Amino acid sequence: MSRKMLIDGEGNQTTEEQSHYDFDLFVIGAGSGGVRAARFSASYGAKVGICELPFHPISSEVIGGVGGTCVIRGCVPKKILVYGATFGGDLEDARNFGWDLNEKIEFNWKKLVHKKTEEISRLNGIYKRMLANAGVKLFEGEGKIVGSNHIEVTQLDGTKLSYSAKHILIATGSRAQRPPIPGQELGITSDEALSLEEFPKRAIVLGAGYIAVEFASIWRGMGATVDLFFRKELPLRGFDDEMRNVVARNLEARGINLHPKTNFSKLIKTDDGIKFITEHGEEFVADVVLFATGRAPNSKRLNLSAVGVETDEIGAIRVDEYSRTSVPSIWAIGDVTNRINLTPVALMEGTCFAKTVFGGQPSKPDYSHVPCAVFSIPPLSVVGLSEEHAIEQVNGELLIFTSTFNPMKNTISWRQEKTVMKLIVEAETDKVLGASMCGPDAPEIMQGIAVALKCGATKAQFDSTVGIHPSAAEEFVTMRTVTRRVNGKTKPNL
Repeated sequence: MSRKMLIDGEGNQTTEEQSHYDFDLFVIGAGSGGVRAARFSASYGAKVGICELPFHPISSEVIGGVGGTCVIRGCVPKKILVYGATFGGDLEDARNFGWDLNEKIEFNWKKLVHKKTEEISRLNGIYKRMLANAGVKLFEGEGKIVGSNHIEVTQLDGTKLSYSAKHILIATGSRAQRPPIPGQELGITSDEALSLEEFPKRAIVLGAGYIAVEFASIWRGMGATVDLFFRKELPLRGFDDEMRNVVARNLEARGINLHPKTNFSKLIKTDDGIKFITEHGEEFVADVVLFATGRAPNSKRLNLSAVGVETDEIGAIRVDEYSRTSVPSIWAIGDVTNRINLTPVALMEGTCFAKTVFGGQPSKPDYSHVPCAVFSIPPLSVVGLSEEHAIEQVNGELLIFTSTFNPMKNTISWRQEKTVMKLIVEAETDKVLGASMCGPDAPEIMQGIAVALKCGATKAQFDSTVGIHPSAAEEFVTMRTVTRRVNGKTKPNL
């Protein structure tokens, strides 16, 4: 038993006996959300433990590493590859800016992968030090829940460690999925794509989401022949249709072969590579086939049903608005809950959890105006409502402002690639409901626009803001002419 000091109604110091736990909080999963929740909870005085599988820099077989998917096999290494791929187009453009590139320029895939691995190893160490500096105890192993207040950690050598905690937080993220087609073992996921030993000169990408579009851009930017197959008419389902069209045109202009309305059939190993056969019987051969067909919550190995934690049909953990599960002592944040699966959102949820449980400040995550980016080349970034979602959700007239122009850099390089910007405005209130941009530096620009939308900015306030000249960003404050007017339930005419 432990004793907690209390102050009674008359101001006298008293004690209260409490049931003993090894930890006030034990976190399963040391990704971005889990680390944030652990550190912030510790800053409020909580005794915190956290477990995560160890990181192996040269292997993608063990899904572990402090820092989680984002740092180890997601956002960070992918962005490093995007930077590497972007130089390909920049070097082409440089000639018209006076750079003499007569010598042969070669791309070294192995060097980039080595530098990428060095960086994520460094970040893995930084995250470990952050936990240690916060007073959080790290256990390297796989955690599962064996009771409403009990956790079992299995180390790689098979040793099992058992601990008790007043609160348990699940932050195990998600994992890449493979489609159930014959020969699916011949394909790879984004985990393996980040650490291929050899650069694929011929690549097939299956999928239409941001991972598919980004890896198609990466490999094409490095010189590979890339074929992108997806089931719908356009990639990036869920994004603004007008911007999806822009991305598709840019992908094709960069030399990526698009295959819309195409379903997968099977993969076959041949002497010449991996043969991909579509449902229509078309055959394509590549050095690598990437499955970018979705992710699933990492919940299967947590023993959730045995302790009464409810999940949905895909395995996502059901939580309330404060991230509490159906078991009062167990909480969950991040991709394993399948709310908005973005690293900054997991960080927000982790912060709110710590404030709620240990900070005495009940806090609900706010999912309004969450910006995001697709790091295709060039990138797409959005915040707020798309035109389609605005039409569904808003009663009354909507004003659509768009701007399409040649970036100043392209006027010299002669690259035929437009930047497109868009604002969705509610006519009655003049409030800006959504913004999107496809073009160089779109994510950097959209972060600032997100602040404006979070503050409830109106179109008049955008118009009264002085632009930075010459810049692409100034277009967001100089769009004066309405491109079109639409009403709720009206299909936009693009």
